[in-house]
Amino acid sequence: MTSPTSQQQLYRFLEDRFTCAQACTECARACAVRASLVDPDGTERQERVRRLGIMCAEVCDATCRVLCEEGRQDEETIRVRVDWCRSVCLECARAFDEHPGAESAAATCRACAAACTDFLETLK
Repeated sequence: MTSPTSQQQLYRFLEDRFTCAQACTECARACAVRASLVDPDGTERQERVRRLGIMCAEVCDATCRVLCEEGRQDEETIRVRVDWCRSVCLECARAFDEHPGAESAAATCRACAAACTDFLETLK
């Protein structure tokens, strides 16, 4: 029989995993949209924002897929993927901070990074 504490830990793990996957999906969407709005022939700074937006969208999408695959990934693989996603989201948010009109996308990146951090705490 499963103890109430272990059941609570399992529920928290599943909730945090779902929250992280959902935040990754929202971040991927926001980054893809933001990247598409940046002029590909713009300044070097604009190109950096565009590239980071595309990279963040791809990393978030891949992380969401990993989190949604039941039992196919070991804990260390998940931990590395989620930590990488968190780092890329924070870097992208800083780049968006320097780009007028990208405040909402930056906030979405930070929310995803926070969800990743919360999920990583669950894995400890």
